[in-house]
Order: sequence, then structure tokens, then C-alpha cells
Amino acid sequence: MALLAQGSTVPSALVALMVFRGPTWACLFCFTSYEDRVRICQIFAGVEGPELEKCQKAFITAFRGLLDIEINDHERNHLHDAFTQMTHTLQEMAMAQGSFKVAFPNAAKKMQEVIKKLKEVEACIPPCGVQEASRSFRCRGCYSHVCELSLDCPVRDLTVTRGQQAKFSCSVNFSLPQEEITYSWKFAGGGVRTQDQSYFRDILQARGNLVRIRPVQLKHRGTYCCEISHDQFPVARVYFFLNGAPPRGETKLQVSFRKVLDWAPREAEMIESWSPSLGELLASSGALTPSNQCLLAAAAALASASATLVVWMFFRWYFKGN
Repeated sequence: MALLAQGSTVPSALVALMVFRGPTWACLFCFTSYEDRVRICQIFAGVEGPELEKCQKAFITAFRGLLDIEINDHERNHLHDAFTQMTHTLQEMAMAQGSFKVAFPNAAKKMQEVIKKLKEVEACIPPCGVQEASRSFRCRGCYSHVCELSLDCPVRDLTVTRGQQAKFSCSVNFSLPQEEITYSWKFAGGGVRTQDQSYFRDILQARGNLVRIRPVQLKHRGTYCCEISHDQFPVARVYFFLNGAPPRGETKLQVSFRKVLDWAPREAEMIESWSPSLGELLASSGALTPSNQCLLAAAAALASASATLVVWMFFRWYFKGN
């Protein structure tokens, strides 16, 4: 800062401001300060004069290749640290009487190599959800960007015979954060199929991503909404439209009689969270991923080895006794 204060004049300050305004969206401007950039050139070329202006222009020119860079937002701190280290290195080179004509292009080249090694931006997976895993940082504007997808996922239709149970699995096709994930359930009754939140009321007894209704009655017909939140911020809303079908072969008279029974007290109904069995887990879509197949294979191999060991020990004991 001493160099900035010493010998600073109005014309030189205006020149520096005009030069460094240029493409102010470059990565260089996102991760370094104006004071640091001016200080480096003052060390290289002096506090004022034509060489200072040449140094400033050379600095900008060297980093023009980093204008439209887009990186994974989770790597932003890593890139910031790399630029900080670059600033210190340039200051050391300037103090050693190095040439900025050589130092700036070399520094820009090294930063390009650093950026190539960063984790790539993950693609957005439609059709819905706030997908933090795909959040990116754009040097053109120095801002963070996330997929511009709707918070509301398409309504899934589910038809269940009345008297049976309905199961809902609140899931999305993109990765969710590992912690601070909560699920809240709502219901819009009267057979309405909607995504309008004004129609919904909370289902307090339903928690978690798996919920079931048993037995399904006519009054359960409607839309169910599962809101997934991360750290209390909504990530996605998953909708299910439950259409209770009458039992197969039921006559019109039986339907009318069932409606009458719906007015009378009946067995307790239950809307609750539930845990799927192993068979249900294996039958669900996306369950047999390569990693899960490896785990199942390892478990089967361990079970087979254990059974073989038990049989071998039994025969050894049997023949030893005889």
C-alpha cells in the first residue's frame, strides 16, 4: 500500500482505472484486488510513467484467455488460493528485477493449467429441482449459477385398489446433499390433481422419504406433495396423484353400499412412514447399481465361504470322533 500512496497522482490513477476496467468480468478480476494488481505493476515499472501503463496493459492482455471460464462452484476456494499464490509469486519476481513481459504470460499459462485440473461442472438433470451439485461459478460476471429448473417435479400417477395400501417413495434423479435433508408431506384432497400449494394441508404423521397409506379409502383420492429441503431451503417438490380404484368385479350396487359404509366408523386408517424390506429395495428402480451389485456379490461370497467352513468343521469333527 505504501507504493500506492507514494507519488500517486490524479492522471496515473485515472489511467490505471481505465486500463483495469476493460473486461472486468475476467477470472483475474474475480480473484485479485485492484490494489494488488496496481502494486505488482508499480514494483515492476515504478509508481508512475509510461512503463507503468505498459505493465498494466500487459497484465490484462496476458489473462484475456480466462474471460469466459466456468468452474465447479465447489472449486472456487481452490482457484482463489491459486490466484493468491500467483500474486505473491509475481511480487517476488518484480522485487528480483524480473520482466513483466515474461512473468505475466507465464503466470496466465500456469493458471490455465490449474483450471484444467479442477473438478468439471456437473450437468443439470431435468426436469426439476435445485441441484447444488451442478452449481457453477462464471468468471464473466464473477457470479455463482445453478440450474434454472422448476422446483416442482411432474405429478406421478398411482392407482391403488381401495382397501389395499399405497406406498410413496419421495426421490429425485439427482444427487442430494448428505446432511441436513428433511422431508415434509402435504395432501390436497377431493380428488384434485394439482401442484398449487394453496390446496395442500400438512400431514403431520408422515416423516421421511417413504410413506404409506393403509387401507386406501375413497377420501384418500387426491394429490400428495413431498417437499425435500436442505438446511430448511426447498430443493424439490415431488407429487403423487392417488386414484383409488374399486375392487375388480365390484358392481354399481356394491359401490353405492361402500359409499354408505364410508359414513360409518371403520377400522383405524394409517398414514405413516415405513421402511422397505430387502425384497422391496431390490425391486425398486435404480437399486441394482454397479456398487450395490458388488456389495451383493461380496455378501454372497462371504455367505458361501462361511457355509463351506461350517460344513468342513462338521465333517472334521464327525470323522475325528469316529
